[in-house]
Amino acid sequence: MAWAIVALASMPLAMLAVTLALMSMGRLAVDIGWGRRVRALGPQVVRINAPRETVFELVGVPYLSPNPPRELRSKVEVLERGTDMVIAAHRTKVGRLTTVTVESVTFARPHEIAFRLLRGPVPFVVEWFRLRAVDEGRATELEYSGQLGTDLWAVGARWGDLVAGHWERAVADALASLKTSAEDAAARAETRPARGTRPS
Repeated sequence: MAWAIVALASMPLAMLAVTLALMSMGRLAVDIGWGRRVRALGPQVVRINAPRETVFELVGVPYLSPNPPRELRSKVEVLERGTDMVIAAHRTKVGRLTTVTVESVTFARPHEIAFRLLRGPVPFVVEWFRLRAVDEGRATELEYSGQLGTDLWAVGARWGDLVAGHWERAVADALASLKTSAEDAAARAETRPARGTRPS
């Protein structure tokens, strides 16, 4: 660990700034397996007043829909698609920078969506979004959890803490947006006339 600290301390300030910027953008990651430390992400739990299938469908829109909304296409690009897995690039604004991560996304309908980082600001991330039907199927409890790993002992762990803070805030924002969208969709479905009937 001492040599890593010495190397960072002796690095010219401009080079250090460029290195940190590239790491923040997901274009450079220290992935050597030395001094790896893993920390938890989450858990974050949100109750959504919408059926589990509705919630699952909305989470899957950026990955499974052949024509997702334009605002989602600017954030998620599917690079490869299989029957129950995709490889996707994600773009997330972090301050003035845009972080690009590439992840595999697997689907176990209707109860789990899992992510594994392939390229990003840290060498290791796995995440799970688990959906449980509650209130006799009228609502969903969605639990997010994961793990984030970095190399280079305490130096890497500090970097991991910084990345994890941004990562978890992005997830919290996404869950809040998902809750609003799913509950709006469920409310519209409840007021829609049943098939084969005409509104009075």
